[in-house]
Amino acid sequence: METTLTGNILNVTLIEPRLKHPTIFQHFDELTGGEDLVIHNDHDPKPLYYQLLGERGNIFTWEYLEQGPVWWKVRITKRKNGEGEETLGQLAAKDLRKAQVFKKYGLDFCCGGKKTVKEACREKGIDVTKVEQELQQADRMPSARPLPYTDWSPSFLAEYIVNTHHSYVRKNLPDILAYAEKVKRVHGGRHPELLAVHKLVEDMHQEMMAHLVKEEQVLFPYIQALDKRETGNRSAWQAELGSVQQPVNLMEMEHESVGGMMEEIRQLTQNFQLPEDACASYSLLYRLLEEFEEDLHLHVHLENNILFPAALQLEKI
Repeated sequence: METTLTGNILNVTLIEPRLKHPTIFQHFDELTGGEDLVIHNDHDPKPLYYQLLGERGNIFTWEYLEQGPVWWKVRITKRKNGEGEETLGQLAAKDLRKAQVFKKYGLDFCCGGKKTVKEACREKGIDVTKVEQELQQADRMPSARPLPYTDWSPSFLAEYIVNTHHSYVRKNLPDILAYAEKVKRVHGGRHPELLAVHKLVEDMHQEMMAHLVKEEQVLFPYIQALDKRETGNRSAWQAELGSVQQPVNLMEMEHESVGGMMEEIRQLTQNFQLPEDACASYSLLYRLLEEFEEDLHLHVHLENNILFPAALQLEKI
């Protein structure tokens, strides 16, 4: 058995079939935190991934070094003690290139951003090894120099959200509502899903307009008072609201509600697929909805995953 291991490389093809997984588990268990084991195999060892996860838990990372056609090579690294896996939201906050991977697989890094990659993939029945591989590849892709959201002060980020994303919602959501009503009226008889789409847009419009006001008049001023160490204003907000956690919880619930509406619209429209009889207004409605969803994802990400955690930290100071 020992002859199959050279340094940290284990040649699985030299091991008797019934002993392969037990041998890998034995060598993995002997690793200390931060150490890795590279396995060489003649087929994809993906079943090992799920067995290791099931029997040892989320205490390792899995990285393909080579994927056939002759050899499959995988580096398995044991996590250090106390080192937990980052959530979707944390990963996206550090690097928006990873957000593109989440979007590709329909993984919600905004409202559902508190789940780990493994948890989110398990819920959707997605092959987690493929997602993790693409996340590793994203690390090696050239960065498009995204805006340094995590470097900004909470006050500046709050102002940016208002001037960019709140302005976008106020400008575009009324137009989307008008087109949803028009397209429903003209095409609803042949495409009854448009009635449900219109109702969802109507509900979303009502909720978002109220939501923006609450953020601009209550939560964001409270965050700015915390950030600027304005003792008087901070005390006044605390006397009225208690902890900043309370309005944050409410805003996150409303984000989840609107995100659910957009997800339902995407399902009703089969991912914004136009029917053959679609007119120009029909096409424009779907394009506006898809653009709105794109903006909403970034909007909610900036709040849930960057601004709100920063505010909660400020309150502890």
